[in-house]
Formats: sequence, C-alpha cells, structure tokens
Amino acid sequence: MSKKYEDKSSIFNISKQEYLNKKEALTSFFLDKEYVPMTKKQIANILNIKKEERDILSSILNELEIEGTIYIDDSKRYIPFFKTNFIRGIYQAKSERFGFVTQEYDDDIYIESKFNLGAMNGDLVLAKITKESTAGKSKEGEIIKILKRNTSKIVGRFIKSRNFGFVEAIDKKIDDIYIPKKYATNVKDGQFVEVEILKYATDTSKAEGRILSIVSSGNTVKSEVEALYKSFGLDNLENFNKDIKSELENIPNKVKPEDKVYREDRTNRKVYTIDGDDAKDLDDGVFVEKINDDKYILSVYIADVSNYVKDGTALDDEAIKRGTSIYIPGTVLPMLPKKLSNGICSLNEGVERLSLAIDMQIDGNGNIVKSNIFKTVIKVTKRMTYDKVFKVISNDNSVKKEYGPYINDILIMKELAVILNNRRKELGSINFDIPDTKVVLDDNQNVIDIKPYNKTIANDIIEEFMLAANMTVAKTFYFLNLPFIYRIHEKPDEEKLRELNEVLANYKKRIKGIKNVKPKVLSKILDEFDNEEEKQIVSTYMLRTLKLAKYSEECQGHFGLAAKYYCHFTSPIRRYPDLFIHRVISDYIAANYNLSDELMSKYLVQARKYAITSSEAEKQATNIERDFDELYKVIYMKNYIDKEFEAVVSSVTSFGMFVKLENTVEGLIPFSNMPNDDYYEYDENRKILFGKRNGKIFKIGDKVKVKLVRCDVREKQIDFLLV
Repeated sequence: MSKKYEDKSSIFNISKQEYLNKKEALTSFFLDKEYVPMTKKQIANILNIKKEERDILSSILNELEIEGTIYIDDSKRYIPFFKTNFIRGIYQAKSERFGFVTQEYDDDIYIESKFNLGAMNGDLVLAKITKESTAGKSKEGEIIKILKRNTSKIVGRFIKSRNFGFVEAIDKKIDDIYIPKKYATNVKDGQFVEVEILKYATDTSKAEGRILSIVSSGNTVKSEVEALYKSFGLDNLENFNKDIKSELENIPNKVKPEDKVYREDRTNRKVYTIDGDDAKDLDDGVFVEKINDDKYILSVYIADVSNYVKDGTALDDEAIKRGTSIYIPGTVLPMLPKKLSNGICSLNEGVERLSLAIDMQIDGNGNIVKSNIFKTVIKVTKRMTYDKVFKVISNDNSVKKEYGPYINDILIMKELAVILNNRRKELGSINFDIPDTKVVLDDNQNVIDIKPYNKTIANDIIEEFMLAANMTVAKTFYFLNLPFIYRIHEKPDEEKLRELNEVLANYKKRIKGIKNVKPKVLSKILDEFDNEEEKQIVSTYMLRTLKLAKYSEECQGHFGLAAKYYCHFTSPIRRYPDLFIHRVISDYIAANYNLSDELMSKYLVQARKYAITSSEAEKQATNIERDFDELYKVIYMKNYIDKEFEAVVSSVTSFGMFVKLENTVEGLIPFSNMPNDDYYEYDENRKILFGKRNGKIFKIGDKVKVKLVRCDVREKQIDFLLV
C-alpha cells in the first residue's frame, strides 16, 4: 500500500550512491549547530554548487522537506525542522466538516475543514497547534502547508449540468471535483467515472479535474460494486509486474533437496491443518501429543515463506507495498502470487513443505514450561475443515468414516485448547465474542445472504494454538534482544473509559481504577452479562473504547490479550510482519544463534520502517473490507423494504439511534422515525434517549421491533422505523 520515494539518481545521470552522498552531506549541513536560515541561492553559493547541479540541489531540498528534515518559511529560507513548532503528519478526513492530522508518536490534531488548506484524505501536511487539548477533547490546529499529495485520481459519480459537471467521490471524505465541459464529453449523467485531478482544492476553491474513463453505468447494483472496487485501486492488485513474474520462474513447484539441508525431517510426524472449506492459502499446521495429565507437547508448523521471498527482491518489495492480503466477498487480493500463496508455501496435504516450527511443552494449567523454535520439513497428514472438526467434537457420525483415524487426536487438541483458553481468561484476556459478517454470493457474484460468521470450538482450537505460538515467539526474541516487529495494543484513554462507564451504568456496572485499568477488569464485566445479545452490544461498544492494535519495533504488550509479549508469527503468506520476523528468526538460526552487527543494524532499521507501513496497510485493508461488507448489506436489504425485524439498540446519538439485526446488519432510526406521540432527547452523560412526555428510555442493548424503510446504495445507508 505504501510507496517508496522515487529514485532520482537516474534522472540526473549520476549514480544512486552519489545522489545519496550529496543528500547526506546536505542533511549534515542543516543539522550543524552553526547553520543559520538561508535561501536556496545562498545555500548553493556557500556550498559552491555548480549551476548544472542546481536541479539536483532542488530535488534533494524537496525530499528533505517531505521527510521532515527542513521547513521553508515565508521568506523562502530553509529552517531545520526540529527548530520549529510545527507538526508533520498525515491528514485523515473524517467528513466534509473536519479531519485529523495523525502523527506517528503523538496524539492526533483536530482540524476544522476551513483550516485544512484544501488537503485531501491521505495528504502529507504541516500543521500548527492553535489550541491545546483539554479533558475529553483533542488538540486543535490548522494546516499551513501540504507537503505531498497522495491522491491524484478518484472514482465517483458524474453529475451533469448544462455548462459543466462535477463528480461526487465514492469516498465521502473527498469533496466534489469540478469538471469543465471540455473534459466531460461523451459522459452520461449518473455514470461512475475515473477522474484525474488537474488542480487541487484550496481554502477558497474546489478541486478541478478531467475524466479519464467510464468505470460503470451507475444504474445497476453490480455497477456500484465495480465502482467501489475501482475506487480503492483493487484492479491494480489483480496482477503482479514483469519483474515478479520473472522471479517466479525460479521458484520451484516442489521442495528442492538442497532446501532440506540443516532442517529437522518431520515428514513422518502427524501434522493437521484446520481451515475454512474454501481456504487455499494454508499457512499453519498443528499437532498435540498428550504425555500425561500434566504434560502436553503442542507443535505449530508455519509455512517458511522467507525461504522463497528474499530481502531486496521484487517479490519482497511488492509484499512490503501490499503489506497484507485483502479479503472481500467473492475474492482475495493476495500479498503474494498464487504460485507461492496457494502453491509451494501452502501446507497442502501429502506433499513436502518447508516450515518454521515451534514445539511448546504445556502443563495441565496452560503454562508454557519450555519451547524450541526450529526449521523443519513436513508433510501434512490431513487437511481438515472447521465444520468437520466441529462435527467430530459434537459426535456427529456423518464424518466418522473420513475422520475416524484422527478422532482421538482432535479430542486431545480440543482438551488443550480449553486449558489454554482458561489460562488466558485467568490472566485477564478479553473475549469480545463479536460475530463477523459472512456475505454469501452466488456464481454471478450476486449477494444471496448476509449472516454472522459461525465460529465453533474448531475455530477456537486453532486460535488458541496460534496465540500460544505468537506469545512464545515474541517472548523468546524479546529476551534475545534482536530486532523484531511486535503486535502491540496500548492501554485505553481515561476519557474513553469514562464514556464506557456511562454506558455500563445503565446495567448497574462500573469500571473501577480507571487511571490504571487492567484488562482483567473489562473481561470480568463482560463475563457478568448473562444475556448474549446485551453482551455482544456492550462488547462492541467496549471495543470502540479501546485503541487500535498496531505493529511496533518496541515490545509494549497487548492490552486486549493481557499479554506482555505478542507478535504475529503465524501468517507469513498474508501478513508482512510475520514474513519479516521469519527472516530474522531464520537468519538467527542459520548464523548459529549469533546475528552479525551488520544484520542487526539492517533489521533494526527495517523493523521500524515495516512496522509503520504494515500498520498503514492493515488499516487500509480493514477499511476496504468494511466498505464492501456495508455495500453488500445495503444491496441485500433492499429486498426487504417494509419488512419488520427484531433488533437490538447498538448505539444512541444526538440524531437518533442505531440498531443491529440478528444477521449483523446495522441501520439508523432517525428521530423522525421514532413514535410521533413523544419528543426524544439525547442524554450524552448517560448515553440514552428519553421521551419528554412519557419518560420512555432507550439505551444500548435494548430489544426493539423495527421496520425497514430505506436502503440507499449510493450512501451505503439503511434506515429503520421504530414499530
């Protein structure tokens, strides 16, 4: 998802090293304590830069400004950035009215739209703080300069006028783009189009663009899906470039004898994969041996992707940019080409595969007593599915013939998974238990059902084993003090917890010790809910209260899992941080457990960089997957206009309340759709709606009956009427 800076050395007919040397020298010049602010001309003169090299100087100055090394003031003088009070960050538009400048290591800054200087979502900007944060409110500021535009094309619906047109972007955080008549020939009103931005918006004028192509008709359900797909640039992720295709020719279809050297041969050991019915990228296998009532050996085998995707290759560069695979209904946009993800790296049944593995000795209380991480060759014994494993555990005879030889092993796996889960609960791990949405499409990609994704004890087995492996690997390499990428989840803000307490007060519950809250406190509160629907809704609200998990080169613990040490080790086929730490682990083992200073330095720099790019890629993938789910939900529910449903209040606001159906679809009941025999007001402190006349109260978790009255596919919005 992220883009590297363009290599400018070839443009100026000098070597890459020469260009970097000049850049390093100029950086040192600015950081010298004797430096005083100068113009470009003064810098050129004092450094004796020849006229023919002034373009190189301009290019480097521009890069240093974008990177945050220097700032150009109103007099065109260059100032070291650390001597300013400005903030450098990414502008994240939240609506047409406001946005935030997000920083890597500090709080976000609230930007009212009139102070955003025409910045678009994702732009790199400079901002200054105009108001410091107060209780419950972010710092406020204004953007003073846009350093780098990160949006050059958008997809949206064309609205035609007599002498001009404009495009409503699919991304509602982007303002309309003005289209002069000469750039809008042969385009019909309502069509989805791709627009190239010619002039960016300012604080006084709209952005202007020209239409590059027609994306879809705009008058069918399928055209809405096509437009959303194009708006995220997913069409660009369908294929891999020629350099990658060239490298793939050297990737084998089966394990080479030379790749087995120095690996433990476990091809005769039992290994099981357990995945969904339609999974093709199988990156984890497991086996549990029960020694006695107080000793289990859990073996987790992970596809050794790093053996095939080497540092510095085109394959690796593309994996860094993508950061993660993206899963949308009906398809997957993979991080790695299918020859790897579905082929040589996938732990397919009955064929040799390279693996990075971990054996864990676990006692009867779920404590990991000792562990060993090693490289191996395996051959999966049986490719199992969640559905059939659940049937085995449920004593369903329909799978007895196929799974007969494995029943005892499955029951032992279940036994250990329960022990591990109980141990995590004791430590305070929070189980939110919020069902994911499953969108069911037919062969023509039409949505035919929306339902909760059905998780069972079979899913829990794999989840517990992967958590155990991730925690153990993270702890091991933390104490080895090697460069690593950890998965971290910071403590929630006190103000957010106070808001959560206002919701919990409606259920006569309260979080104590907010200033130093422990995850076990939140976990215990959820366990106190007997009503599963109320528990799910409160879980959702609690999850919104917590910060987002992300990647970091520093081990800061995972609040939600109540884990001091945690990383992502188990999915290198679809997540880049997993692939990166596999590379570190493999090199550490190959170097006889002693990484060179050179590799240590290289991996430390890379860990910092890839933690940021991977977090960004994950956030973008989550947004994409959520938007597709929301679109399909609206499309599906259009078939049920005027139908009545049982629902649960999921959120209350100053403009109405949101309700959630059993199938995970969520929609709004605006005040205008509330009973007209009363006037409802929003109590922000208690997070409730109350009727002024009859005193009727609506709070999060309440069961209500609703009628579906509106499905706006364009806005991805669903409205209900309270029955």
